[in-house]
This record gives sequence, structure tokens and C-alpha cells, in this order.
Amino acid sequence: MRLTSFTDFGLRVLMRMAGDPDRPFTTADLADEFQISRNHLAKVISALAAAGYLETRRGGGGGAALARPPENIRLGDVVATLESDQALVECFAASGNACTLTPQCRLKARLGQAEAAFVADLNHSTLADCVYRPETL
Repeated sequence: MRLTSFTDFGLRVLMRMAGDPDRPFTTADLADEFQISRNHLAKVISALAAAGYLETRRGGGGGAALARPPENIRLGDVVATLESDQALVECFAASGNACTLTPQCRLKARLGQAEAAFVADLNHSTLADCVYRPETL
């Protein structure tokens, strides 16, 4: 299984914020630190906020911060949320399935079970297990 860069960036944001939970982070600060697109990161932060993982504040002294303690954020849930619009294979997509094997495919159920097992395994860990603190702040 391969995660999208969107999910990768989302996990990085959460790990970094868990390392300094009292600090609000701006999108610009995180984009500079991670050396990634500010626009793309803004979408990631928006999705994490919409899912209830982050709280955001505008204006001076604003930014984003964890909405709950790291030990209450399960990694599998984060991945499932951020990957929710990404079908593992074509036949899992809500529309556009052109696979000719679909009517009699015996692989689809196994792939669905594997995907569920992947998320379940990640849910054995929380964000607290993956806190990131840079060596120099």
C-alpha cells in the first residue's frame, strides 16, 4: 500500500505539532520547515482541522495546534480520514470503474480486508508514539 503525499504531509504536521503542543504553527512555518508547498500544506491543515485533529485561529498569534492530546489520536484513523477519497484500486471507486473482472472478481474482497487490516494495525499506535522534535528549534 502506498500513501498519498497528502497523507504523508498530514502525518508530518501532526507529529511536529505533538512535539511542541503548546505552540500554534503557521502554514508558512511548517512549509518552510518541511520544504514543501505552502498551498498544498494549507489544504492538508484544512482537512485535519475539518476532521477535528487540529484547531485553527486566524490573525496575530494564530495558527494551528492539536485539538486533542496526542495519545488520543490513532494513526490508522488519521490515515483512513486523509485517504478517504483515494480508492485502493479502481473497483473501489464510487464511479469510473471500467474493470471487466468486477462481476466475478475474487480479489476485491481480499484487498478490502487487507486495507482494513492495514488501518487496524496502525490503530495500535497513537500520535504520542511518533512525536517529532527537531534537534534544533
